[in-house]
Amino acid sequence: MSIRVGEAAEAPSFAVASKELLKNDQLRRNVRNATGIIRGKRANVVGETPDWQQLRDAGHAIKEHTLRHLGDYLARFEENCIRAGGKVHWARDADEANAISIELIHRYTPDGKRAEVIKVKSMTTDEIGMNKALVTAGITPYETDLADLIVQLGDDKPSHIVVPALHRNRMEIRELFMRTMKLDELGTSPEDIAGAARVYLREKFLRVPIAISGANFAVAETGSVCVVESEGNGRMCVSLPRVLISVVGIEKIIPTFQDLEVFLQLLSRSATGERMNPYNSIWTGVVPGDGPREFHVILLDNGRTKVLADSASSETLDCIRCGACLNACPVYRQTGGHAYGSIYAGPIGAILTPQLQSMEHSTSLPYASSLCGACYEVCPVKINIPEILIHLREKIVDGQDHHGGMGTDFAEKAGMKVAAWAMSDAANLSTVRAAGRLAQIPFARNGVIHSLPGMLGQWTNTRDMPAIPAESFRQWWARRRQNVVPGGTK
Repeated sequence: MSIRVGEAAEAPSFAVASKELLKNDQLRRNVRNATGIIRGKRANVVGETPDWQQLRDAGHAIKEHTLRHLGDYLARFEENCIRAGGKVHWARDADEANAISIELIHRYTPDGKRAEVIKVKSMTTDEIGMNKALVTAGITPYETDLADLIVQLGDDKPSHIVVPALHRNRMEIRELFMRTMKLDELGTSPEDIAGAARVYLREKFLRVPIAISGANFAVAETGSVCVVESEGNGRMCVSLPRVLISVVGIEKIIPTFQDLEVFLQLLSRSATGERMNPYNSIWTGVVPGDGPREFHVILLDNGRTKVLADSASSETLDCIRCGACLNACPVYRQTGGHAYGSIYAGPIGAILTPQLQSMEHSTSLPYASSLCGACYEVCPVKINIPEILIHLREKIVDGQDHHGGMGTDFAEKAGMKVAAWAMSDAANLSTVRAAGRLAQIPFARNGVIHSLPGMLGQWTNTRDMPAIPAESFRQWWARRRQNVVPGGTK
């Protein structure tokens, strides 16, 4: 079975990748500046929404209800989509979804013409490596979202769920556009850069007859698909082409059209700090003389039913891809998204990617967190990411030994047993403390330990730790009590 998730299976561990990225000062400045701006805008629009917590509760309740009855709602969506003139395909994994898409594109491409597609809201297609599959099949894909276009032209990888090119600044983008679009001149203002992209893409919108979209939501009640975006490229993609193919993760289903009232308020405020997204495109089936003449939906599993089967972490699928957890995460804000080695970065990526891969790859990601809880505080649908991170860490420790043999797992379990013995009795703790005082002599300097050998070095590689003091708290307290007499001190 092919999962991919942005080729995360071949990516280096988070610890290795982040160490390299931390050396890139420009990238870190770009990420911190962009996330800081978005956080500030979000705080303003959330602060002016008196029923924000009630909206979060409603979003969480709708998602949890939908997941409990997901099979029923998927069947209802299929029935209503077909009734409206659409066609529904089911894909178990990345290979099936790509194969269906390629077959449809070739079917609707006139003989003798080069196969091309325009794309929008394509995070799910990035998950399954669709662009690579299309190129291999002789099909040219054009990303139309401005940030996705920047990533594509730069042969780069996305670093954020909502703002994929967040790691690049304006001058870097200007130079990229001048080189790849073969422009002799280009101004430095945001308007100049956006204008160049508009000219470049307009020709594609008017010429390419097939579009591929993702979806923010799919409504079971009506068979509708909804795309939320800020630039208008999505509206062009879902209305101008003759054929539209939407690749939709099965968790994107919501029960009723009215449920959009909740999610459109939550998503816009959490993702970009706006009261409402400028473009909310909703389409249902096929309407003669208006929009695409052929509409196909590919419902994608790709590991999602396995995530759903784990009751301790199934709420991962509640995610509406707003990216708020990335902007709040102190780890992401230092490393950026590339360190996660997956299309899904940040805290949500740290729990989603390993689960989609059945915990076979990316098992360093659940450790890419300080467990500070900032992600949970900002999540618009109240996914308890810290608890899921702990759950996944437990699964990793219990079920795998990444270093071969008995090494790490055996040592960790043995260490925990020693700690349990030491903490069970004051005398035991004093014995261990005395032993630790002697053992630290070669490593302690001026009351600080900067480096430890072996496994313990994984702690001191990234932080210093205080040396064990000459006097413990218990000893200090006992001495203090001896010096206290009624009415004063000795």
